[in-house]
Amino acid sequence: MLRPCSLLLWQVAVSLSSHVVTASRCGGGSDIFTALRENSPMGQFISELGMTAEAGANKAERATSLRLCVSGDDAAWFYLEGRTLRLNASDPRVLDREAHGPMLIAELTCYQDNVIQTKFRILVEILNENDNRPKFVKETIHRFTVSELTAVNSVLFTVKAMDADGDMISYIIDPSSRDPQFFRIDLPNSGKIVLNKPLDYETRTQLQVLIWAQEVNTEEKFNISAVLTVNIEDGDDQYPHFLPCTPISPGDPVCVSPNYSTNISQKQQDLVLKFSPGPIRAEDGDRGLNTSLIYSILSGGDQSQFRINNRTGEIQLTRAVPLRHQEKTFTLTVMVCQEDDRLKYSVVSVLIRVLNENTFPPVFNRTTFKGFIVENLSPASIVTTYGNQVLQIKASDRDFSDGLNPNIHYSILPPSGLYQVTDGGVLIARTDRLHAFDRHKVRVVARDAESGEEVSALVDIEVLQTGQSVPHGAVAEQQMFGNVDIRLAGGIIAMILLLLLSAVVFLMLRAVKRR
Repeated sequence: MLRPCSLLLWQVAVSLSSHVVTASRCGGGSDIFTALRENSPMGQFISELGMTAEAGANKAERATSLRLCVSGDDAAWFYLEGRTLRLNASDPRVLDREAHGPMLIAELTCYQDNVIQTKFRILVEILNENDNRPKFVKETIHRFTVSELTAVNSVLFTVKAMDADGDMISYIIDPSSRDPQFFRIDLPNSGKIVLNKPLDYETRTQLQVLIWAQEVNTEEKFNISAVLTVNIEDGDDQYPHFLPCTPISPGDPVCVSPNYSTNISQKQQDLVLKFSPGPIRAEDGDRGLNTSLIYSILSGGDQSQFRINNRTGEIQLTRAVPLRHQEKTFTLTVMVCQEDDRLKYSVVSVLIRVLNENTFPPVFNRTTFKGFIVENLSPASIVTTYGNQVLQIKASDRDFSDGLNPNIHYSILPPSGLYQVTDGGVLIARTDRLHAFDRHKVRVVARDAESGEEVSALVDIEVLQTGQSVPHGAVAEQQMFGNVDIRLAGGIIAMILLLLLSAVVFLMLRAVKRR
C-alpha cells in the first residue's frame, strides 16, 4: 500500500483539492537545484518541471493517469501550478534565512495510476539579504565601575554587537557624547574601550559615552547606538586636608591649609578652645573612602599645656598660663594622618594668643553723635560736627590706662553705600550721591577684636546746602532755626494788621457814603 502524501494548496489565486497533473508518463524530469532570496513574495517562480508528459484529453484520463506530489519537512513552502513550482509564502509567514536556515529541502514524487514512477529532490538555497540591524549583546553594555587608579591605555571593557545577517561590525565613539575624551577604540572591529586620560574621583564620579555599532561590508550601513555609564570608584590617592579647604586654583583639589587662631586669658584652664575660622578638623582627600584620621601635636605644646583629642582634633587648655609667662602667643604645629597609612598626612599652624584679663567693655561717651556734610560734587568728603570740626567717633576702654584700646575696630551696620568709617572712627561720605536737606542716621559699631565685646552709637547726619555754614553748636543751631521762626511769625502778624486796617478803612468809607 502506498504511503499517503500531503498535497499542497495554493491559497492566493487557485484553490485545488490536490495538485494533480495528468500525463502519459513521468519521464523527462530531474532534481531541482536553485536559489531564492529571503523575503521573496507569494507565488515567486522557483522552477519549471522537466517532465515530457502532456495533459490528457478528458477529465477521466487526467484523474487516473498521472499525479505529482511535493513532500518533506519544507513541502509547505511550495505549491504546483501546472508544471511550474512556486513559493508558498504569506504576510504572516515570510521566508527568513535567519529563522529557517540556509536551505529548503523537499521531494517531488510522480505517480502513474497510483504507482510511484519517479522521485526528484528539491534543493532551494535561501539567499541572504541585509534585512537585520546590529544588536548589542545586553551583557556588554551594562553600567560599569572603574577605579580612578586605572592606568591610561588600559582596556576598561569590551562591547559586542551581533548581526543576524552575519555582517562585519565596526565600533565608533560618538564625539558629541558627554565624555568622549576619556575613551578611545584602537581596533574598530574589536569593541575594546580603552582609557584615554586619567580619571579623578574628586573631579568626576560618573562618565557617559555613546558607542555606535555599524555594519562595515554592506551598502545600507545599518547601525545601533548605546549610552554607557561608567561609575568611577574612589582610590586612595589623596592626602588628608584641614578645613575649610581653599583650593590653590579653581577646579584644583589641592587645598591651602587655613590659619587657626584663638584667644585665651591667663586665668582660663581646663577649657576646650574654639578657633577661627572654625574648629580644627580635617577630612580624607578621598571623599569616597573617608578613611579614619589621627590628630597629634608635633610641637609647641609647652609641656602638655595643651592636649589634643586624636580623634576629633579638639584642643584643650589643661592649666592656666602662669602670670610670669613672658610669651604672649603659643604656636602649635598640628599633624593629621590617615590611620591606615601614616605616610599620608598634613600639618597646620595653630596660633593661640594670651590676653590680659578683660574687665571693662568698650563704651562711647554718648549714644548719639551729630554730623554735617555740605553738598558738593566731590566724590568723597569727611563728615564734620559742630564748628566744622572733624567728627571722630571713638570708643574708650577702661582696661587701658589711656582709655585707648588698639584692638577696637569700627564698622557701620547695616553696611551703607553712602558712608564708611575708618579704623580711627572718622566717617567718609559719598558726597556726589547726597542732596541738600537729606538726613541720614547710621549706626557705628565698635568691636574689641580680642574679647569680642561690642558697643554701638547712632550718628545723625544732615546734608547742608552749598555755601551754608556748619552750626557752631547745638544752641546756635536752635537759635538759627528759632530766628527763622520769629521772622515768619512777624510776617504773619504784619499781614493780619494790614487786613484789619483795610477793613476799618472800608467801613469808614461806607459810612461816609450813607450820609
